Amino acid sequence: MATVALRSAAGKWIMVSAILASSMGFIDGTALNVVLPSLQKSLQASGADLFWVLNAYLLMLASLILIGGSMGDRLGRKKVFMAGIFIFICGSAACGFAPDVLYLVIFRLIQGIGGALMIPGSLSMISSSINQQERGKAIGTWSAFTTVVTMGGPVLGGALADAGLWRYIFFINVPIGVAALIMLWLKVKESKDEDNQQTLDFPGAITIALGLALVTFGFLRMPAMSFSNWQVWGALTTGVLFLIAFIIIEAKSKYPMMPLQLFANATFSGTNLLTFFLYAGLGAGMLFMSLNLVQVQGYTQLQSGLTFLPFTLMMISVARYAGALADKYGPRLLLIFGPATAGLGLLILSFVKQTTGPGDYWVTFFPGIIVFGLGISFTVAPLTAAVMGSVSDHFSGTASGVNNAMSRIANVFATAIFGALSVLFFTGALQQQIKTIKLNPKQKQEVMAQAADLGNAKVPQGIAEGKLIEQAYHQSFIKAYANIMRIAAGLGFLGALMAVLFVRNSLKSSTT
Repeated sequence: MATVALRSAAGKWIMVSAILASSMGFIDGTALNVVLPSLQKSLQASGADLFWVLNAYLLMLASLILIGGSMGDRLGRKKVFMAGIFIFICGSAACGFAPDVLYLVIFRLIQGIGGALMIPGSLSMISSSINQQERGKAIGTWSAFTTVVTMGGPVLGGALADAGLWRYIFFINVPIGVAALIMLWLKVKESKDEDNQQTLDFPGAITIALGLALVTFGFLRMPAMSFSNWQVWGALTTGVLFLIAFIIIEAKSKYPMMPLQLFANATFSGTNLLTFFLYAGLGAGMLFMSLNLVQVQGYTQLQSGLTFLPFTLMMISVARYAGALADKYGPRLLLIFGPATAGLGLLILSFVKQTTGPGDYWVTFFPGIIVFGLGISFTVAPLTAAVMGSVSDHFSGTASGVNNAMSRIANVFATAIFGALSVLFFTGALQQQIKTIKLNPKQKQEVMAQAADLGNAKVPQGIAEGKLIEQAYHQSFIKAYANIMRIAAGLGFLGALMAVLFVRNSLKSSTT
C-alpha cells in the first residue's frame, strides 16, 4: 500500500480514528483505578475481587494481542481493527450493566478480546500508512493524544464515581467507538501485507493464554491460600510450563504469532524488556497511589483524579517534542533518561506518609508526580518509535502486538504479584500495629481478617478501640504502599538499564 503524508486528508483520518479507538482501550485502565473504591462498595467486592476486575481485561488482552497484530497484517488492518472496536464497545456496554462482580469479570474478558484486536491495529495502521520520514512524528502525536486521554481518565472517573455513576466509565466507550467505526468505514482505505498468505498460530495463542491465566491465578490466590497450597503452586508451575511450551511452539512453527527472529535485533529485544519493566512499575504505582489517595489520605475520587492533571499537561507539552527528538537524534538517550526519571519519581512518591488531605498535595504528592510525569513523557513516543523502527514494514502489526503484549503482560503480572505482595506487607505491618492495642484473641483475628481488603478494611463491630484500629489500618496501608512504590521505582531503573545495554540508534535490521 502506498504511504500518505501526515498532513494529508487521508493521513488525518487515519490519525483521528486510530487515536479515538486506542484511547478507549487505554482510558479504561486509568479511569477504573480511580473508581475502584466506589465499585468495591457498590458491588460489595473484596480486595482480591478488585484485582480480578483489573486482570480479567488485561489477561485476555495480553493473551490475544499477539494474534490480533498478526491477524491485522494478514487479513487486513482496517477490517480487524473495526472488528476489535465493535467487540470492545459491546463488552463495555455489558460491563456497565453488570449486576455483580462475577458478571463484571466475565464482561471484562469480552472487552479484552476486543482490545486485543483493536490496540495493535491503531499503531500498525499508522506505521504502514504514514510515510517513513514523518512516522516518528505521527507516533509521537498518537502517543501524546492517547496518553492525554488516558491520563484524563482519572479526572472523568473521579467525577463520575463521586456522583455515584461509576458505571458510565464503561458506557462512555460506546459513542467514542461508534465515531471511530464510522470514520474508518467511510474515510480510511484497507491496508494489509499482500505477500503474506500465512495461517494463524492458534497453538501459540492457546498456550500463551493458558500460561498467563494460570500464572495470574496463582499469584491472585496466594494472599488467601499461601504459597504452600496446591492451587497456588500448581497453577504457577503449570502456567510456567505453558509459557515454556509457547516459546518452543514459536521456535518450531512455520508461521509463528511471535517470530523469535525479531529478537535477534538488540534494539527490539531491549525496548521490549524496557517496556515490561517500566509498565510493571507504572501499573503498580498508578494503582496503589489511587487507592492510597481515596482510602487513606481522604481525597474524594474527583480530587484523586485531578492529582494526575500535571502528568497530563506534561504529556501534551513534551511527548510530541520527544518523538521529534527521537527522529532527529535517535531514541537511545531518551530511553535511558526517561525510565530513570520515572523511577526517581516513584521513589519520591514512596516517602509520602499520612497527610491531612488535598490541602497538603503540593508539598507531598505533587513533586513526585512531576518527576514521574517528566520521565514517562520523554519515554512513550521514543519507545514506540524505537520498537516500530527496529522491524521492517511487513512485521509492523506483529511488532506492535509484541510490544503492546509486553506492556499488558507487565500490567497483569504487576497487578497479580503486587496485589499478593501488598496483602503480605499490609498483614505484616498490621500485626506490628495492633500489638499495643488491647484486644482479645478473637478480636485480633477479626481485625486481621480485614487485611485482604487493604485500604478498604473496616473496623469489626463491638471493638471499643475503633479509632486506634482505623489508624492501624491506615498506617499499615501506607507501609505497604511505600514498599510497593520502591519496588516499582526499581523496575523503572531496570528499564533504563535495558536501554543502556541493548538500544542502539541505528534501528532497522536486515533480518527483520
